[in-house]
Amino acid sequence: MADTKHTKVLIIGSGPAGYTAGVYAARAMLEPILVQGIEPGGQLTTTTEVENYPGFTEVQGPDLMIKMQEHAAAMGCKIVGDIITELDISKRPFQALGDSGTHYTAEAIILATGARAKWLGIASEEKFKGFGVSACATCDGFFYRGQEIVVIGGGNTAVEEALFLTKFASKVTLIHRRDELRAEKVLQDRLFKNDKIVPMWFNTLEEVYGSDMPLGVEGIKAKNVKTGKITDIPCKGVFIAIGHAPANELLVDKLELHNGGYVLVEPGSTRTSVPGIFASGDLTDHVYRQAVTSAGMGCMAALDAEKFLSEQD
Repeated sequence: MADTKHTKVLIIGSGPAGYTAGVYAARAMLEPILVQGIEPGGQLTTTTEVENYPGFTEVQGPDLMIKMQEHAAAMGCKIVGDIITELDISKRPFQALGDSGTHYTAEAIILATGARAKWLGIASEEKFKGFGVSACATCDGFFYRGQEIVVIGGGNTAVEEALFLTKFASKVTLIHRRDELRAEKVLQDRLFKNDKIVPMWFNTLEEVYGSDMPLGVEGIKAKNVKTGKITDIPCKGVFIAIGHAPANELLVDKLELHNGGYVLVEPGSTRTSVPGIFASGDLTDHVYRQAVTSAGMGCMAALDAEKFLSEQD
């Protein structure tokens, strides 16, 4: 027989938003249950140095998330290693089904499922995904010691990935469709000072090619967006760093979304289009997308949930 767990507040997701919501909800005596999801700790677990989180001049992303998890647990938040696969928010108590078979019921839900890496969607990218094509430098950079690799993108993610990969690679080619980066100036300065990184402007990834037996990348073809010229670049690894998309699979046709799938909340709050459902972090934030703002929204969501439940009582 499937296990059933009931809570006043169910938190779905375990990044800065989820864990902070867990701290505040537990302190409000709401006895929250937090379901970690497919990537416990969220995107920061695939980041190295974090230099912009208050209180830490520099901290490793995974270490920061471990501290947040420990903090939430110490406050009394019950943390569960499960993945929510189905969600029914048509009536209260809300219903959620875990991959473990556990049924969760809740009077309020805080959504903190975050975002996931975007892909270009070309056939060759899909073919070599996991075999030379990656979206996580900290996960896979180690495998390319002494090799030439390519990074696609021009924002913070791309520059951070390129800089990190210089620890292993002999050369990093950064391919960007424009001639200037969107990344923070401090990151750009570091990139331009690094002799291992070679920017390639006005180009896009046209094709990844390689061997079939065993499957592996041997190079890419880049296309100049102005001239159409194709350039062959030998490499062993290709890192796609073009941003992230909200992890909203559970919410399509259930909540009001906007801006390409982000959950819409009332201005100045975390209230969604369904009373009792609150959204926080990168799932709803399409502007700032920072760890510190996600944590702040997790706090807001817990306070909003506490107010909602007190009004119901």
